[in-house]
Amino acid sequence: MNMQELNDLDFSNIGEWPAAVKLILILILMGGVGTAWYFMDIEDQYKALERVENTEKDLRLDFEGKQAKAANLDAYRAQLAEMEESFGAMLRQLPNRTEVADLLVDVSQTGLAAGLEFELFQPQPEVPKDFYAELPIKIRVVGTYHEFGEFVSGLAALPRIVTIHDVQIQPAKSKSGELSMEATARTYRYLDEAGG
Repeated sequence: MNMQELNDLDFSNIGEWPAAVKLILILILMGGVGTAWYFMDIEDQYKALERVENTEKDLRLDFEGKQAKAANLDAYRAQLAEMEESFGAMLRQLPNRTEVADLLVDVSQTGLAAGLEFELFQPQPEVPKDFYAELPIKIRVVGTYHEFGEFVSGLAALPRIVTIHDVQIQPAKSKSGELSMEATARTYRYLDEAGG
């Protein structure tokens, strides 16, 4: 078959076309129908399948996480009980309202026992927080570097929680060879549910 024969094909009488041309036409029509079918129906199904597969992955990860938590539930409960016990022990280290005065005496006696000379010991107003209140105490003491260390170490050894903040050490103006330390000592008081 040559080009002239292809040009002479009669579209109104396809039945008389040569078999090879009919076969090519059928293949072209099948390809067009297949392509149209893919874009009109199958492509959407592939996209829906991909969405469902992604959802399945997310659900599987969520399930595995929940399964791991469920498998460790007893360990989590034991850990929670331990944390509650530890929290209770820490709360017992916070003074109540009646113990605050004794704690202030303990802080000043710790400084005196370390050999420090107090120039300022000024309790500040209480600062309420979530379930506790901060009780800041501005202090200025004069002594040696080692006496400061002994003082801070003594505060850490107290049965109640006392922290030191805003520490500034400089040469003492009144005594040569000694240092002056300004700091804020903070102790904490548990606020009971009644607000005090």
